[in-house]
Amino acid sequence: MAELKTPQELGTERIGKLLIQYAVPAIIAMLASSLYNIVDRAFIGHGVGSMALSGLAVTFPLMNLSAALGSMVGVGAGTMISLKLGQKDHRSAQLLFGNAITLNVIIGITFGGLALLFLDPILRVFGATEATIGYAKEYMTIILIGNTFTHLYLGTNSVLRAAGHPTKAMTATIGTVLLNTLLDWLFIMVFHWGIMGAAIATVISQVLAFTWQCFQLSDKSELIHLEKGIFKLKGDLVRNMLTIGLSPGLMNAAACLVVLLINRGLLTHGGDIAVGAYSIINSMGFLFVMTVMGFTQAMQPIAGYNYGARQYGRVLKVFYITLLCGTIVTTLGFLISELVPDVCIRIFTSDEELIDITRHGMRLNFLIFPLIGSQIVISNLFQSMGMPGKSIIMSLSRQVLILIPCLIILPRYFGIDGIWYSMPLSDLLSVFLGIILIIPQVKKLKAMTANQNN
Repeated sequence: MAELKTPQELGTERIGKLLIQYAVPAIIAMLASSLYNIVDRAFIGHGVGSMALSGLAVTFPLMNLSAALGSMVGVGAGTMISLKLGQKDHRSAQLLFGNAITLNVIIGITFGGLALLFLDPILRVFGATEATIGYAKEYMTIILIGNTFTHLYLGTNSVLRAAGHPTKAMTATIGTVLLNTLLDWLFIMVFHWGIMGAAIATVISQVLAFTWQCFQLSDKSELIHLEKGIFKLKGDLVRNMLTIGLSPGLMNAAACLVVLLINRGLLTHGGDIAVGAYSIINSMGFLFVMTVMGFTQAMQPIAGYNYGARQYGRVLKVFYITLLCGTIVTTLGFLISELVPDVCIRIFTSDEELIDITRHGMRLNFLIFPLIGSQIVISNLFQSMGMPGKSIIMSLSRQVLILIPCLIILPRYFGIDGIWYSMPLSDLLSVFLGIILIIPQVKKLKAMTANQNN
């Protein structure tokens, strides 16, 4: 029998080298994922039109709701697998993988079917008008048909990273983006299938990516691999997985409500074209946030494994390095949005009215962006250590307790600017909360490290 491959280096290799080893493929993968959104919207903006961009923006709440359910499984499974590997509980890690696949299939089919059944009224609630509902419905119908494969593809990528294969996870993401870009060009610019072509390109790319992932995970010499007997749901594993994944799940669910309020507010104070502007701003912010998420995805298996192995000094070290990297990335995003916003906006559209609205909104929206990196890293550290409560508090405080009241109150006094100001204000307050929560945890980790050294 072949010798099993294990991610033991997570507990022994230098933290800086490990973070680079895991971060480079994770960042490339996340950038590729961000570029997928940018490319998709660029083809739609130039190949279909500005109203199609507005129609696409209307679908964001529904897509966030789907992502919320997928995050509960994918992030929860990845974190639990890292912890179990650190504890040398290899069988539980394997069962977590199988249970994650089963849950993704159940959730994907159920959510996709229900959303398709009530798609028209859902899109109306999310801000679709007569000018945009045709585009939104055409796009989401195809996306929801392929919803199960979206969940399986994203969830399996989390498992690949947790199992010590960040390069394979990166390869799956890059392959998906490259194929999606090619198919976008073919279906939109050559076949003239419009926004439906973008959706078909997305689904085909994810189906093929998941097929490749299954091939990679069929290697029996790996600790985490496909085999019979791992797909039957185990109550304790499912509860732990969903509890850990509850924080990112709630964050995406809250984002659904937030985007709904943003869309409806923009529609009221700026019309359909303002909704299209938010689609562009969201894409650019997503690019930098996803880069930070690349660092936190690299941090997650390292922090999770070492916390499970009680090597608390290594947990602190990877946290500090990731915090610095995340802050650098979001500071770069702030500088680009404030100094050269037009360079970014013209990637999506040549409509001068849309460019003017987007430029103004982007500069306001990115006002305190340099601080966002720390909030993301702190929240993910709590997830990595199996402490979903604090991560949930940070997520809900930002998107529910702070942002939603801002979106309701500020536009009454400042119009459309009140919507743009709401986002940086909520980010600022959530950063302060993150600092309050992380300081006692850092002190505790330092104390446990000192006790081990004595």
